[in-house]
Amino acid sequence: MLETGTKAPDFTLADQNGELHSLSDYKGQKVVLYFYPKDMTGGCTSQACNFRDLYPQIREKGAVVLGVSKDSVESHKRFEEAHGLPFTLLSDTELSAISAYDVLRPGKNGKPAKSLIRSTYLIDEDGIIIKAFGGVKPKENAAQMLEEL
Repeated sequence: MLETGTKAPDFTLADQNGELHSLSDYKGQKVVLYFYPKDMTGGCTSQACNFRDLYPQIREKGAVVLGVSKDSVESHKRFEEAHGLPFTLLSDTELSAISAYDVLRPGKNGKPAKSLIRSTYLIDEDGIIIKAFGGVKPKENAAQMLEEL
């Protein structure tokens, strides 16, 4: 995990519609940046739907939500449509942002890391990490972030 008070690494990733987004595009807004393991799985669906349900309140607090996983753009599109997700899902198949934010679980016995640590960062309007949470609980994460805002 990255430390609070540090500059959030910039990235450019494709969203569920194939459009590119950079973290720097959101300068001047707070960003809830959450990393999750896989589209359409129980915990990830619960987490995304909770962010969906609280999204209007999160927006009222001046923040946007960006979800990141290593799933494809097409997988993200199906996930968005199946659950009516109003926020941006970013595809990181090359693990560039996932690695930069240090959210890969270490592999065992020298094997490469494959799984993500469910993690959420709150980034301020100037791109500074003001809160960092690792191993978050899917059902509680959205409410936790709303409270932090």
